[in-house]
Amino acid sequence: MTADDALRAWLDWLAHERRASPRTLEAYGHAGRNWIGFLEGHRGGPQRLNDLGGVGAAELRAHLAERRGGERPLSARSLAQALAAIRGFHRFLERRHDVASPQLTLVRGPRPKPTLPRPVAEGQAMALLDEPGADVDLERWEAARDRAVLTLLYGCGLRISEALALTGADAPLAESLRVTGKGGKTRLVPVLPAVRQAVEDWRALNPFPATADQPLFRAKRGGPLTPRHVQATVQRLRGRLGLPASTTPHALRHSFATHLLGAGADLRSIQTLLGHAGLSTTQKYTAVDAARLLEVYAAAHPRA
Repeated sequence: MTADDALRAWLDWLAHERRASPRTLEAYGHAGRNWIGFLEGHRGGPQRLNDLGGVGAAELRAHLAERRGGERPLSARSLAQALAAIRGFHRFLERRHDVASPQLTLVRGPRPKPTLPRPVAEGQAMALLDEPGADVDLERWEAARDRAVLTLLYGCGLRISEALALTGADAPLAESLRVTGKGGKTRLVPVLPAVRQAVEDWRALNPFPATADQPLFRAKRGGPLTPRHVQATVQRLRGRLGLPASTTPHALRHSFATHLLGAGADLRSIQTLLGHAGLSTTQKYTAVDAARLLEVYAAAHPRA
């Protein structure tokens, strides 16, 4: 078995047994190919399975240093992801093929600076949902479609991929929606009447045949709507409304969580609604809410 064969076996295991997302597989595959390419150049020849055993910490540090300082240097976050991929690959080799590299545990990766979600204010979110209807460059059905997608992101806390994965079989929306998220995990999300109404307004104007196996949201020529279209739509709308550059489709999902937290929802409920695997990811929203409260305090208190 060559090193490339071992890498393909690992990616296949991630896809079918761990149900990793396509983006994870792409990122880990890229990191694995770069790692194998480095070893081949460093050692002067193609690598086979047994050659991947006993990899030294110095080799891994040299590879990370090369990726940090090359023509396209990686950020600390991307470098940490590459290190996680390499370690995962070698753990797989040890479990499945008894090819161990214990020194890899000695290598510490960079600590990415934690970033907080950047939601939009409630008024800004509502203005963003209403703005497609005022766009004279769009046909009525296009405006209704864009408004329905954005309403799903903000009203249900969906990711773009989750909203665009809906099909005609999901409509009309019930009081709850079964969503398949990262890693193939499913969750039930309550659907507000305003969200159902926005989707129904789109369905009433949809000029294409609405079959159960076709995407619910369609592009101008009838094909499936793409994430890039949704991103471009929000970019255009935020320019018209004077909203900050941090206003993205994913920011509406952040706003969903932050506004629920500000209204008194507990973290466990928000974690379930967002489909987070661990509570630590959801806890970031507490810092966002605390920061917003401090801003309000500083602006409103007479002695601030």
